[in-house]
Parts: sequence; C-alpha cells; structure tokens
Amino acid sequence: MGVPRRAPLPAPEPADDAVVRGAPSRQVPVLGRFLARAAAATAGLTLVGAVLGLLRDQTVAHYFGAGGDSDAFLVAWTVPEMAATLLIEDGMALLLVPAFSQVLARRAAGPDGAAPEPVRAFVAATLPRLFTLLAGGAALLFAGAPWLVGMLAPGLADPRLAVDCTRLTAVTVLTFGITGYFSAALRAHGSFGPPAAVYVAYNAGIVVTTLGLHAAWGVRAAAVGVAVGSVLMVLVQAPSFCTRVLARERGRRAKEPRGGTEAALREPEGAARLPGAAVLAPVLLFVVSRQAQVLVERFLASTLPAGAISHLNYAQKVAQMPMVLSLMICTVTFPVVAQAMADGDRESARLRVERDLALAALVVLTGTALVIGCAPQIIEVLFQRGAFDAQDTRATAGVMRVYALGLLGHCLVGALGRPFFSAGRPTWYPGFAMVTGLVVTTGTGVAVTPPFGVLGIAAANAVGITVTAALLLQGLGTRVIAIEVRAVSLSLLRLAVPAAVAAAAGWAWAGAVTAPAPGLTAGCVLVPCVFLLTGRVCRVPEVVHLLALTRQRFLHGN
Repeated sequence: MGVPRRAPLPAPEPADDAVVRGAPSRQVPVLGRFLARAAAATAGLTLVGAVLGLLRDQTVAHYFGAGGDSDAFLVAWTVPEMAATLLIEDGMALLLVPAFSQVLARRAAGPDGAAPEPVRAFVAATLPRLFTLLAGGAALLFAGAPWLVGMLAPGLADPRLAVDCTRLTAVTVLTFGITGYFSAALRAHGSFGPPAAVYVAYNAGIVVTTLGLHAAWGVRAAAVGVAVGSVLMVLVQAPSFCTRVLARERGRRAKEPRGGTEAALREPEGAARLPGAAVLAPVLLFVVSRQAQVLVERFLASTLPAGAISHLNYAQKVAQMPMVLSLMICTVTFPVVAQAMADGDRESARLRVERDLALAALVVLTGTALVIGCAPQIIEVLFQRGAFDAQDTRATAGVMRVYALGLLGHCLVGALGRPFFSAGRPTWYPGFAMVTGLVVTTGTGVAVTPPFGVLGIAAANAVGITVTAALLLQGLGTRVIAIEVRAVSLSLLRLAVPAAVAAAAGWAWAGAVTAPAPGLTAGCVLVPCVFLLTGRVCRVPEVVHLLALTRQRFLHGN
C-alpha cells in the first residue's frame, strides 16, 4: 500500500505521557492525565449506567418474562434503540463533534476576542432548527405507529400492544436528539461527565416508572418509563451545557462590538455551520445501516414462536457490555482525533487511532471470553426469577454464546467509524461497508433461521458485522488515516489466541460447577487470569505492556 512498515500495533502508552512529541504548533493531546481522568470518569458512569441497564432488563424480565407482552415492548423498543444510535451514540456525535471542534479552533485563532463569538453563533443557528425538526419527527412517528409495527414485526399475533408502546416511546426522537446535541457540545469542550451520566438517568427513570406502574398499566409502564428516562437525559446535561458552553459566551458579550448579537447570528464567511446534506447523508447511511442489523433480527424472529425476540434481546444486552466498556476510550478520544484532523496533524491522529484499537480489542476480547465461557451462569444469576424460567435461561445463554462471536466486529465498527468522519467531510465508504454487512446478515439470516431458529439469527449477525469490520479496517488505512492494516490485523489475531484459551477454560469451569452464583464469581476471576497468563506466555505485546504498566503503577504507587 506504499506505507512504510511499522512495528506491530502500538500498545497503550503510560497515562502521564501528556503530548505527542514533535506535534505542530498546536500540540494535540493524547491519552495524558486529562484524558485518563476523563476516561476514568466515563468508565465509572458507564458502568453505573450498564448496571442500571441490567436492572432495567431484570425488571422487565421479572414482571413480563419472555413472551408476547415482552415481545411487544421490545418491538416498540426499536424506536429508542434507533434514536439512540442516530442521535446520541453515533450520528449526532459523528456530525457535531467535528463541527464544534472547528468552531473552537476558529475561536482560538480569533483576534483578541473582538470577532463575533463563534460557538454562541453556531448554537443559535442550529439548535432551534434541530428542535423543530425533531419535534416534527416525533409527531410523525406517533401518528404512524401502526404502520411501523406492521413493518417491523409482521408476525405478531396481536400488534395493538406494540402500537401503544411505540406511541409512548415516540418522544425519544426529540429528547434523544437534544441529548445528543448537548453531549457533542460538552465533549468538544472537554466535559465528559454529564454525557456519560445520561444512561444512568435514563435507566433509572425506566426502572422506577416500571416498578411504580406495572400493576396498573402492564408492560406499557416500561414504555412510559422510556419516555420519562429520556427527559431525564436532557435535564442531567442542561446545567453543564449552560455553564460550560453558553455561560462562557455570555461573559464575552461585553467585548463584542455594537450589534454583536446580530453580527454573531450573521456568521462570517467560512464559519462552521450545521453539516449540510453532503455530510449528513453518508453519516445517516452508516448509522441507519448499523442499527438495521437489529431490525433484520426482530423481523426474522417475529416469525418464530413467542419469546424469540426476547431471548435475542436479553442475550444482546448482556453480551454487548464488554463492547460498551471497550468503546468508552474511543468516545473520550474522538474529540482529540477530530481536533488533530482539523489541525492537519494526521500522524497524531494515526497514533491515537492505533492505540485506541489496541485498548478496545484487549477489553472486548477479555469480555468475549467471559461471555462465551460463563453464559449459563450469567443469564441464570441475572434473569432467572419470576416469569423468566430455566427454559428461557437455556435459550438465552445459547444465543448469547453465538452472538458473542461477533463482539470484536461490533467493537471495531464502533471504533473505526469515528475516524472516517473526524474531518467533517463527506465520505460514503463507511455506509458502503455497513450496507454490505447488512446484506450479508440478511442473506445469512434468511438461509439459516428456518433450520436453526434464534441461533441462526445470532450467527448471521456475527458474520455480517465481522464483514463490515474487515471492510472498515481496510478502508481506513487506504482512504483516511494511514494506519498499518496488516500490523493491526496481526495484533487482533494475536489477542484472539488468549481469548479462545480463556473462553475454553471458562466453559470447562461452567460445566463443572452447578451453583450459579459461586461459579460465576469464580469464572469472573478465572477467565481474565487465563487470558492474561496465556497472553504473557504467547508474548502478545498488548498484554505484556499492560502487565508491565500495571506492575509499574503498583510498585511506584502512581
């Protein structure tokens, strides 16, 4: 590919390495102490949100089991799932973090603060329009709920409950959009705590509302909880948005020339604006195609016996926890990559992306080994109570083990998608990769669902997302950031070896221990230890470096 050969994928650098040596005039920060603290805060809040998410799923499983009612709710759950992907996790972040980064770069280059405030002008020009657009979308979704349910799950015996739940969750189109806007602005300003807390508020709202209203409203109470939780997501970020983004701008108004407010709204030529259709369309194609994997699964599962959608959902929610944790570092460093691209410092961007891939793969493959090895104990401990019985546990655990085979692919898609859009320019390649993977998922699912049921659907998901990850990895190295694709691929394969050994050890342990809670507790210790020991024996660089860094921190106390 014409790229000089480098050493294998760099392992994570020490947390006190604050800047990239040799950076241009504006030094681009890497994972130094600030980002380490941001990552730690994000990790803590993400973990709390994930625990509350499990509590949410446990609550729904306890009261409604894995049957027709839970299937109806999960069809309606497609709305907030799609909205979260489009408006919080991927779409809004991929569009607005680079846009805010460009605005902040222009502010930093401004002459003595005399020019109109760019951030305030950007918010004033974009947020009201976005609010109006999102409110209209929520209203359309409310009115079109029967059509949407019929399209998503044509095999439901009685779609009326799903329609009611869909109408209750339609408000998330508006609330998630505002949440995503606030999150992008705060992350670009270096504030990561409130954006990481949104899922804490969201899941807490769902749990409390479901507990309080389930006796009177049934599964509709969970749908009301989704609406309540989505409003809390906005409220938990609003104070920080006002103080970190808007208050600073109000403080500068005294320095503006006469008519400064009007001048700010009339942005100068070259000012950053909300990305137009040329940038928006590729991002939408990417995130919609990614979320469409779930739509395909639920469409196919709706033709199977009642409970199939629920088994897939519970398996995915648990299996995806390692992926969520692995991607938090990419979430924290995405503004760094975007700033480096805005400054034209592609070497810093390359180093950051390669280190992020190393960290993310290390975390997700350790989690994959644990999920595959201890799936029955995990599901039994988390869900087997109330209406969720032993048969549901067996079915969900089997699905989760198959689904976990695609976790590395899901992680790579999340990590690799961000650099493609970090420059804020239109690029269709990620959408092409996602559509290709979606076609593979759909074709494989149609072929294997009749003979294998939900296991076939999970396998199709794993195959399709792995194809997408391979295409994105190849495309990033040749089109956007000149990472060494072969070195990255070899590093991922090396990490897969200890993951396979650790998964086998966990599976053997799970078969030998009958008590679920003690067996799971021991498995959570055994699997990571086997992973690290095998990685050390095989001299996997990422594992060796992690152990050395841990020993250094332990010995020196920093």
